[in-house]
Amino acid sequence: MLFGRDGALAREIPAFKVRTQQIEMAEAVADAIEHHRVLIAEAGTGTGKTFAYLAPALISGGKVIISTGTKTLQDQLFHRDLPTVRHALNVPVTVALLKGRANYLCQYHLERTMKEGRLAHREDVRDLQIVAKFAKLTRSGDKAELADVPEGAAIWGQVTSTRENCLGQQCPNYKECFVMAARREALAADVVVVNHHLFFADVVLRDEGMSELLPACNTVILDEAHQLPETATLFFGEEVSTAQILELARDTVAEMVGNAPELKEPVDAARALEKAGRDLRLAIGSASTAPGSREATRFAVGALQENAEFWKALEELRLRLDQLAALLEFQADRAEGIENCWRRATEMGERLRRWATPENAENVRWVEVFSQTVQLHLTPLSVANIFRKQLEGHPRAWILTSATLAVQGNFAHYQSEMGLESAVTGYWESPFNYASQALLYLPQAMPLPGALEHTEAVIDAALPVIKASRGRAFLLFTTLRAMQRAQTLLKARFAEHGIDYPILTQGEGSRSELLERFRRLGNAVLVASQSFWEGVDVRGEALSLVVIDKLPFAPPDDPVLAARIESLTRSGRNAFMEYQVPQAVINLKQGAGRLIRDETDRGVLMICDPRLVDKPYGRRIWQSLPPMRRTRELADAISFFETAAPVPAAAQAALR
Repeated sequence: MLFGRDGALAREIPAFKVRTQQIEMAEAVADAIEHHRVLIAEAGTGTGKTFAYLAPALISGGKVIISTGTKTLQDQLFHRDLPTVRHALNVPVTVALLKGRANYLCQYHLERTMKEGRLAHREDVRDLQIVAKFAKLTRSGDKAELADVPEGAAIWGQVTSTRENCLGQQCPNYKECFVMAARREALAADVVVVNHHLFFADVVLRDEGMSELLPACNTVILDEAHQLPETATLFFGEEVSTAQILELARDTVAEMVGNAPELKEPVDAARALEKAGRDLRLAIGSASTAPGSREATRFAVGALQENAEFWKALEELRLRLDQLAALLEFQADRAEGIENCWRRATEMGERLRRWATPENAENVRWVEVFSQTVQLHLTPLSVANIFRKQLEGHPRAWILTSATLAVQGNFAHYQSEMGLESAVTGYWESPFNYASQALLYLPQAMPLPGALEHTEAVIDAALPVIKASRGRAFLLFTTLRAMQRAQTLLKARFAEHGIDYPILTQGEGSRSELLERFRRLGNAVLVASQSFWEGVDVRGEALSLVVIDKLPFAPPDDPVLAARIESLTRSGRNAFMEYQVPQAVINLKQGAGRLIRDETDRGVLMICDPRLVDKPYGRRIWQSLPPMRRTRELADAISFFETAAPVPAAAQAALR
């Protein structure tokens, strides 16, 4: 038997353990593949769901597309999990890794940037030189291979392509294009590993190389499938931003100067477009965020109805786009770059018109404002019908899996969101012994989350538990503002009480860097927000306490959520119980899932929200969590750590 004690996987993996849940899930996946069914599968932490879908997929033959939630998981699948299973099964399948075009070096834009030589900072010049050397050595062009230039470095935006500025087959560097090489490799492979953003970008835009892959595909596996509703909403909608406008203006000037320097009118039109883009952002006025902030202010279009300056600036922007498109059309045959700018100006003008005068009442118009740019969004109220259509046509299996899809074992909410009411479902609880490994602690006398003193109360309630756990804690907050306030308070409390545990905060480095430091220190306290609620795996004693400030309900003033609530209410449904509570359950399960990652892990999950016990819906929420013991007594939480395994010496020494 494949998953048995003497099976192929046990012979390949020294620490392999037989899990009934894994066997049952693998059988369900195999059945779905054989009969071209849609399977929605929740498998708790420790089930081994990756191997449970990989093994039957590789054995079944045919082409398989596997999509994951993040590029990190994508790399883990490609470099670790797939080779392990392929070797264990001894199946001669070929595997390819396909990422979005922004991950691959673009020779055309690299050469253009080097010729222009106009870089804002000294670091950009240094990074450009390193990238240029890398371009001569790399086979894949994947920027992940170049550790010397940070992933977030500004230079990458100038040496990679976007859907808008890629010249396609008209590019003079088309034959050596890294993006096209990756696509050719994916087309020839039996198994292709992608991520959700790439998958949906291609499904919608037919631009990322999978429009040729899907027709030949027998099986699509969507891991971390709890992310799909949000990702699908993003890609099934439309957006146009002033950042795109400014990029188009700059590219137009560069292309005209390089290919038709005698023509001044298109250059003047591009500069007028750039001014119009900046004026639109200025017209938003006081809705802006703090200078340099990466946070955005979101609001529905109704908030701008009385802002005559905004609508005047929007009309001016549309006019300038049309003028530029008309001028570029007559010059498009001069160079591929000019033709590309003409096409982009035309497409942006159409998107802007659809946003200003929407034809579909099922779409939500809303605005997202950053310190330097504004984005105009047109978002579908529901993705159910749109996603359901993607499953029609060529018969194939669709496997959607995650550790968090159901509410008390029920998939109705997720099925409704994705339009998969007729799908087969499977639910497998974690094989871990949560009753002995974990404790759910709900502190007493906590203020409601909306109270000004709530974050301070969270830190005060968490402090004695942090002492008992000797650091080794994640403090997870639902907003960046609460996270920043908590960091300040925690540092002050540590100073008052003579506690010397290292405090790490989201934003001080990349997520991978912070996790590496957290594991290495062995007694750190990490204060974080949404980035650390999922996709984070810290096994062993380094993480023994997870504190969550409040139930992760989405902000009710979010324009898309508000529109969905209004739509459900109009149809006579209870939007809070049918939509908001299930969403909060799935998000909470993700945050809680950071605690127990291995069968030897032990820890306390502390949730500082009185609604969990004071509100009627609270029971529904905590009953959806793993079956751990529950307490409201601080003494129980402290004694849990006193009976736990010995902590590292570094942690013992930190408390003076």
